[in-house]
Amino acid sequence: MGKKAGTVKGMKDDIFACIKKKYKVLPEYPWRKYDSNAVFRHLDNKKWFALVMDVAGDKVGLHSTEYVPVINLKIDDAFFRDMLIQQDGILPAYHMNKQHWITVLLDGSVPEEKVYDLIDMSFMATASVKKKQKYRPPKEWIIPANPNYYDIIHAFDDTDEIDWKQGSGIKTGDTVFMYVGAPVSAILYKCKVTEADIPYYYEDENLTIKALMKIKLLKRYQPDKFTFNVLKDEYGIYAIRGPRGITNSLSEALKQGDE
Repeated sequence: MGKKAGTVKGMKDDIFACIKKKYKVLPEYPWRKYDSNAVFRHLDNKKWFALVMDVAGDKVGLHSTEYVPVINLKIDDAFFRDMLIQQDGILPAYHMNKQHWITVLLDGSVPEEKVYDLIDMSFMATASVKKKQKYRPPKEWIIPANPNYYDIIHAFDDTDEIDWKQGSGIKTGDTVFMYVGAPVSAILYKCKVTEADIPYYYEDENLTIKALMKIKLLKRYQPDKFTFNVLKDEYGIYAIRGPRGITNSLSEALKQGDE
């Protein structure tokens, strides 16, 4: 998102506009004495994810007393933060916790696209659990299907999209690999979640459903390809009782199985 700004003011204006468009957040100006200093905070937990200030250059290590616009951003990963502050235009945080925050010059020394990437990181680092789930990238899951309760073997015979019990943490855009229990005991289907959080409630002695998701068939696997023994012996998966993420090695193997 964004473009290269022609001026320092242009970069600030672009960043303000971008935050408003992407995160629906407007700047707050909490200090009367420093009325150009703007805070951006989450609407739900009220935590800051960006602070834009005009700071004297010598306060942030520059050889000048002229004021320069900067943005303070939170970076959770200490190793990555240490790497960042070795780069031109990125410094230990001014007037904030230097273990978790950085100061980024908005004078053109850091490309605008890089600034946007760092804003996104700060937004996620300070977001609530619910919001992190909303904005996280698509994820891959294995989900169980018990053929004793549902005829999953023939579920996709007449359609490529079905309703299914939604597991905790799964959202639209995720990929689910359906593991069919005994006597099959293997991954049979790769599906894309096309809709999630569909209101539905069902409960009996064997099953409780609190919401549904729609899943679209993308790929079938042969029942002897990703069996329980293969998952256990080659990928360290010993039980599939509910939705679970998959390892990188299994993800790559499943992709090769697409070919």
